[in-house]
Amino acid sequence: MFRSRSKDEKAPTEKVTADLSKQPRDPEAPKGRPTPKRSEAQGQRRRAQSGAPVDRKEAARRQREARRADLAKQREALAGGDERYLPPRDKGPVRRFVRDYIDSRFCIAEFFLPLAVVILVLSMIRVAQLQNISLLLWLGVIVMIVIDSIGVSFRLKKQLKERFPNESTRGAVAYALMRSLQMRRLRLPKPQVKRGERP
Repeated sequence: MFRSRSKDEKAPTEKVTADLSKQPRDPEAPKGRPTPKRSEAQGQRRRAQSGAPVDRKEAARRQREARRADLAKQREALAGGDERYLPPRDKGPVRRFVRDYIDSRFCIAEFFLPLAVVILVLSMIRVAQLQNISLLLWLGVIVMIVIDSIGVSFRLKKQLKERFPNESTRGAVAYALMRSLQMRRLRLPKPQVKRGERP
């Protein structure tokens, strides 16, 4: 009744299993692995749907592409003034008003770079009178920029208090002064108002 099987009886079953492994798997046959938990299956499904990267190289490549797309949108927004894609430092009604306020005015600070080049050239010429003139020009330009910047700061603070009493205006004056130092053509975001136009 409980006799051991001989080698002859074992051989046919081995042949059958070998033949089965070569054949395609029957979809109704047992799958040969445990059923995954629901949380695991849902996680795998989400990763497949979201197109999550399989390896680190793929993830880094996708991240680089997304960063490039964001930067391209930011460049377009800076050139066109589209508020949706502007960098955080340029977003919001307060910053927009500050930009318009500076762009509508004539600021001495915006001519700092061209004047600095002229003064530098004059100071390099080995003539005592020209070097003295360049030093006086430096002093005069710096004094005028400081006086103009102080006046702009006081007037801008007053305007901001009137127009935005309930909003945070922190950093707005520094933002305005930095913008006033740039030449009008080189300002980003591009000026949206003309000189003399009220913001």
